[in-house]
Amino acid sequence: MHTFVMEPTDGALGTRAPVSRPVDRDHALLEALRRGEPTAAERLVTTYGDRAYRLAIRITGNRADAEEVVQDALWAAVRKIDAFRGESAFASWLYRIVANGAYQKIRRRRSDISLDEFTAMLDDDRGREADWSTRVEDPSLQSDLRKALTAAIDALPIDYRAVIVLRDVEGLSTHEVADALGLSIANVKSRTRRARGSLRNGLGGFMADAAA
Repeated sequence: MHTFVMEPTDGALGTRAPVSRPVDRDHALLEALRRGEPTAAERLVTTYGDRAYRLAIRITGNRADAEEVVQDALWAAVRKIDAFRGESAFASWLYRIVANGAYQKIRRRRSDISLDEFTAMLDDDRGREADWSTRVEDPSLQSDLRKALTAAIDALPIDYRAVIVLRDVEGLSTHEVADALGLSIANVKSRTRRARGSLRNGLGGFMADAAA
């Protein structure tokens, strides 16, 4: 588990008057943050620190950058909690802060495959994959399969990486992913479908090598 220290730069968190909001699955945490409770920031880190890091590391591909992004995002969430109006789930709002910070980190050093190249790659590979689905439960392959899956996710274009991490790793709904990344539902569905296809192709290559 990564450690993120929440140290405000302008003194204590301060006291905020409770504000009525629609019930959120993080309702108790939200109210603690709004009231400026002393343990609220720590609870935020405990609940979302590792989840936010998984998203940040997939986008940035750099441990130090990801840790800095998460640190900044969590503290921004504490400072700007009154800006959260409840139009989306708190998790989606926080993930958007993380994703935006991560994209800003890499904007000047981005050297990723283009989305057009990615689409062409999938079109070229369509129909070539063998049916290896029955072998994924083989205990002898589990460790290497996890490594291959991680490598396949890391090989995705950054925008697709973020979608697949939130959708399939963190388990957010399509609507929640759309909220978190500022995308349309149709866009999320399209990127999820293409990313899953690419992952299947990548893992198909691994399974073919394992069979050989």
